Amino acid sequence: MSHIPLVDLKAAHAEVADAVREGFDRILEHTAFVGGAEVAAFEQEYAAFNGTAHAIGVANGTDALELALRASGVGVGDEVVLPANTFIATAGAVQRIGARPVLVDADPATYLLDVEAAAKAVTPRTKAVAPVHLYGQNADVAGLRALLPEGLAIVEDGAQSQGASRDGRTAGQGGIAATSFYPGKNLGAYGDAGAVVTDSPELAQRVRELANHGGTAKYRHDVAGFNSRLDGLQAVVLRAKLARLARWNDQRRAAAARYHELLAPLAEAERVVLPATADGNVHVWHLYVVRVPGADRDAVVDRLNAAGIGAGVHYPSPVHLTPAFAHLGHGAGDFPHAERAAREILSLPLYPQITPEQQQEVAAALVNALH
Repeated sequence: MSHIPLVDLKAAHAEVADAVREGFDRILEHTAFVGGAEVAAFEQEYAAFNGTAHAIGVANGTDALELALRASGVGVGDEVVLPANTFIATAGAVQRIGARPVLVDADPATYLLDVEAAAKAVTPRTKAVAPVHLYGQNADVAGLRALLPEGLAIVEDGAQSQGASRDGRTAGQGGIAATSFYPGKNLGAYGDAGAVVTDSPELAQRVRELANHGGTAKYRHDVAGFNSRLDGLQAVVLRAKLARLARWNDQRRAAAARYHELLAPLAEAERVVLPATADGNVHVWHLYVVRVPGADRDAVVDRLNAAGIGAGVHYPSPVHLTPAFAHLGHGAGDFPHAERAAREILSLPLYPQITPEQQQEVAAALVNALH
């Protein structure tokens, strides 16, 4: 029985191994382990790729989100509106500041933030709204901005959208966004890493200070910060992969199109609901997420896994039903679209190097798992 992983990190490494090895040799020669030329080069290259003026490398995606929130003025006692359908880190970054996550439901078709619900959740204590660019496509930031009071911060969680755009706008353009370079992301490091992107020199400077113990010069601490820096070894990996990211995203789009075709009979039979792309979005397919209404989703995943298919679930519990956030006072039924997604969605293997033959095997296994 063949094994088709959810994401094939070995295949990605094979394409960059020589460049990574050469870069590691440079790091070892110059002992530039924290910061240094490789980090500076990566920040410039990623800012250019993302179409923003600044990119600040940090230790991980959760830190990136916390730093973006702090730089935007979010503090203790403030409220931040965010979707219930997201990875726990979005709410966790808000909580770590001492602010309160205010949850809203997801759009039923795309599972992205319901921007009208987000606007209605704003109160005098709201300091920011944190839309999440989920599964590889961007939330409607422009539509959200049009509904929000003037001056209210939008802090984007772009951990799954490297290379994605909506109506020509990428994460952080005209505002601020956080991203994660966790190994499984479209642009993944060989450990934890992240970045904050923005067009604002003031926000960029604030993030750099906060992430470096409160200052940008040695032993000078202008604000109360903490330590969250990108190391040179991870920058080497990210530079090597960034040079291939546009092509890899194109390959992901081609793979998603093949899944659409292969799974069309299941969709027509209403056995699965295929992922929808919102108007104006250029999708980068970090994940290929389908719903299996009327089926026992966990049993379907177990059957796929038993058949050698690395299916997964993103995410099995919405934030409001997670024990860590029980103190928010929500219960089952509060956010029905997010809850339905948590019950019914599953992610199929998708990565740039997946072959048409592997996808045919995945599709056949899904047919069997649904019977």
